[in-house]
Amino acid sequence: MANSGQNYQNHIRWFPLFHFVAMPITLFSFLNELRHLWMNPSRSTAFGAVVAFGILASVFAARLMALKVQDRVIRLEMHLRMPALLPADLQARMHELTPAQLVSLRFAGDQELADLVRQVLDGKLTKPSDIKRAIKHWKGDYLRA
Repeated sequence: MANSGQNYQNHIRWFPLFHFVAMPITLFSFLNELRHLWMNPSRSTAFGAVVAFGILASVFAARLMALKVQDRVIRLEMHLRMPALLPADLQARMHELTPAQLVSLRFAGDQELADLVRQVLDGKLTKPSDIKRAIKHWKGDYLRA
């Protein structure tokens, strides 16, 4: 497998519109409304703080929902991919893998997936970061949300 250009060190996805625009603006707006409430307590400034918090919570919830859907798609992808790559004994135990483990294993190349799944199921690799660090042939994912 050719080097994908993506690896453990650079695989984190920053979504500029969320991370650098929507989240900072809504966070600063909420903090500013709290400042107004502190400096001039009234029903109006309290309502402004509540509205700003609602907008901040909505932006954060939208991001969490997108990530949850992405994780479900990855879980489906892995359940379709693994039967062709795993020996029978590991196929019978696929259901033991947690969603977080499946998301981490998603980056493994085909040639090393079975060995990594065995290590995960044997308890040798437990944390998602440990699984990702163990991957030697990284399969890049450039379509993440």
